[in-house]
Amino acid sequence: MKKVSSVFWISIVISIGFVIWGALAPQNLIEVMSNTQAFFMKRFGWFYQISATFFLIFALFLIFSRYGKIKLGKDEDKPEFSRPTWFAMLFSAGMGIGLLFFGVSEPISHFSNPPYGEGGTIQSAKLALQYTYLHWGFHAWAIYAIVALALAYYKFRKGYPGLMSATLYPILGERAKGLIGKIIDVIAVIATIFGVSASLGLGAAQINGGLSFLTGIPNNFSIQLLIIVLVTVLFLASAATGIKRGIKWLSNANLGLAVVLFILFIIIAPTVFVLDLFTTTFGGYVQNLAYMGMRLAPFNEQNATWLQNWTIFYWAWWIAWAPFVGTFIARVSKGRTVREFITAVLIIPTLVCAIWFAVFGGTGIFMEYNLGLDVSGQNLETALFYVYQHLPLTIVMIVITLMLILTFFVTSADSATFVLGMQTTYGSLDPPNIVKVILGLILSASAAVLMASGGLQGFQSVIIISAFPLGIVLLFMSYALLKAFKTEVRKKKEPESYRIAKPKGKVRPTLFRRRVR
Repeated sequence: MKKVSSVFWISIVISIGFVIWGALAPQNLIEVMSNTQAFFMKRFGWFYQISATFFLIFALFLIFSRYGKIKLGKDEDKPEFSRPTWFAMLFSAGMGIGLLFFGVSEPISHFSNPPYGEGGTIQSAKLALQYTYLHWGFHAWAIYAIVALALAYYKFRKGYPGLMSATLYPILGERAKGLIGKIIDVIAVIATIFGVSASLGLGAAQINGGLSFLTGIPNNFSIQLLIIVLVTVLFLASAATGIKRGIKWLSNANLGLAVVLFILFIIIAPTVFVLDLFTTTFGGYVQNLAYMGMRLAPFNEQNATWLQNWTIFYWAWWIAWAPFVGTFIARVSKGRTVREFITAVLIIPTLVCAIWFAVFGGTGIFMEYNLGLDVSGQNLETALFYVYQHLPLTIVMIVITLMLILTFFVTSADSATFVLGMQTTYGSLDPPNIVKVILGLILSASAAVLMASGGLQGFQSVIIISAFPLGIVLLFMSYALLKAFKTEVRKKKEPESYRIAKPKGKVRPTLFRRRVR
């Protein structure tokens, strides 16, 4: 434990205090969290909305700017992982369980209860998928891309430690190593713990829902707690093997299982319908991206509440996940250029997510609108399995899905313990196993407490609260990154001889050119 920083101990104390609070007074915890969430939602919903849009604009700017050629590493560095493996690792860590949990349940929920207008209509079906794309598309991956870009640039090109505080060095200077830097790192660690805990809770709930459909076992908190305990053992064992073995193997397994599930599903689903629906709705999403990304409905309380419960919640969730996903993506992205990195992280996962939701969510909408099935009446964690019941190969699909949820669960938690270990051991690329074990137990305990206290509502509350200060940090990080890029480009353009000895006084242009030659 000699390698750990004070950030580790501070974060552990705060996390254990939260777990004890939830274990001893769960109702009080959820009441306080709900009231605080309501305050942030009503007072600062605009902040989350504007911040998410800013990160997208900034990411697009960097792609087409002169900074795109900057390499995340030394000029001679080559990528550590192949592109397929790199994509699999960033994708499984970045979305994972959420695609399965919300694949059917979110679009069908928006179909019956749209952001505006009447539910159960053709218009609400289109809006359902367009807003699902919004929540899981360019904005989300732009947040991840900017954080990952900053961390990778400072770590691999500048040789700074892989800490959130280090990315603010251009504006904080040596203070980034002091108290201010420690506060920033603690905020990042706490937000990561709560953000990942939400995903673990959702995964446990959906595994329980699938097993209930498959075997008839009860769908309750006791079973979900047992699932968390069993999976904790698995991901801690994987974490001990390191990033080049356990995480790499599981990430490739995730991608393989996801491809198998997708191919099977699209074959037995109403294929032409969902592909037509994807084409129509993705075009609508791109066309209305600016409007949807900035909409808050200040004149309609019902619509404003919908946006708070869905859109604002997602922006907060992605911000809370950003240190975790950003650190992990940065770790596996050495040797990429800024342009290659942002293009891949921003565009490819967005397209995959959109197609996934169009196929799975579109099938749910088809079943309710055309066949009259009550898909929207199912719980969030069981909607997918309800759709499976009305398709061929039901058992096969459920088994593959449960395996995929399990591997996503293990990979997300495994990756999170690695990232948290880095953030609490001065940016070490090989955190001690004991540190990862302790942090993994904290993750699981936090997930269990939030599930016992308020389920999805509890997850929403703690994510929105923890994401607010972190969002401010990310905005300053963007400014610091732009400042660092400007400095680097200016130094590269400046001739070496000019940097060594600038001529004094007024010199005629012809003579000056000869001198610098």
